[in-house]
Amino acid sequence: MIITIRQETSGESRAQLMALLCRITGSQRPITTTQMRDREVIAIDSALVDAQAQVALQAQSAVEQIYSPKTPYQLASRSFQTENTSITIGSNSDCTPITIGGNSARPVIMAGPCAVENREQLITTAQAVKRAGAQVLRGGAFKPRTSPYQFQGLGIEGLHLLAEARTLTGLPVITEVMEPGMVETVAQYADVLQIGARNVQNFPLLSAAGHHSKKLPVLLKRGLSSTIDEWLLAAEYIIAAGNPNVILCERGIRSYDPQTRNVLDLSCVPLLHQLTHLPIIVDPSHSTGRRELVPIMSRASIAAEAQGLIIEVHPDPDTALCDGKQSITPEQLEKIVRETALLATMMRGEVSVA
Repeated sequence: MIITIRQETSGESRAQLMALLCRITGSQRPITTTQMRDREVIAIDSALVDAQAQVALQAQSAVEQIYSPKTPYQLASRSFQTENTSITIGSNSDCTPITIGGNSARPVIMAGPCAVENREQLITTAQAVKRAGAQVLRGGAFKPRTSPYQFQGLGIEGLHLLAEARTLTGLPVITEVMEPGMVETVAQYADVLQIGARNVQNFPLLSAAGHHSKKLPVLLKRGLSSTIDEWLLAAEYIIAAGNPNVILCERGIRSYDPQTRNVLDLSCVPLLHQLTHLPIIVDPSHSTGRRELVPIMSRASIAAEAQGLIIEVHPDPDTALCDGKQSITPEQLEKIVRETALLATMMRGEVSVA
């Protein structure tokens, strides 16, 4: 159940509503509200609200409207919000803000190294990413690896280098956060918080990304074997905790075929546009695991109406400390940026294909 609060609500009326909701839900903690577009909303479990409680809620002067979405994910549902969510990246930093979602037409390309290895590698890559026309710099300061013996990033030092690269290039920065206690720290340096596939059901982390003070955009990758409903419910955790700025990222799901790293489920992109108002991008690097497939699947992703891509780029992929086999060169990135921009323009009917 979703409750929208009247804009002109007094402090007293708001307090009465919150007290009533705490009694109905049995919560000992303050009720969390989320600002979505021009509405302040609260989502609660409708199973807790019997007929008498619903009558009491509707009688509250602070209540504007009550919705009962038919999906388990409520705030992320297209049935609740029909307009596409528009998210601004980089508005709080010394960089060039960009918009993803909403009515934005140009695909947003996020690109950079899988892992920040050292200053020279990152700055060289960041400058190349800027020249290629990508709009966001990606780079892992903290890297979850399957083996404990693999390179796991530079940690805080990597965050410092990413912030320096942002200053030098003007590109907003996206980097992964792996634990709830690090959300506020990473948010001091990043413009987008990435939650990776292995953490899509790390519920304390999802809630922390929703509660954090800056309300930075969160890029939420699909889990290794997540269903679409599980993925959207993970997004719901973030939104219900107070942060509506969620970007979904399809990064492939696990299969039995060793020829590719994962199976890229592009059918989920148009389906998600029907189910949710959140922006949707694709990761052709992790989904394929092979750099020769990245350009082709980048084009396919935009053709499927993805609103952006996140791509791994390295100045010398064969020497990369992390995921070199799926990393492309800056020259390949430049071509992908041109091709995807042209493809998006053609799909809007602004360029003749005759």
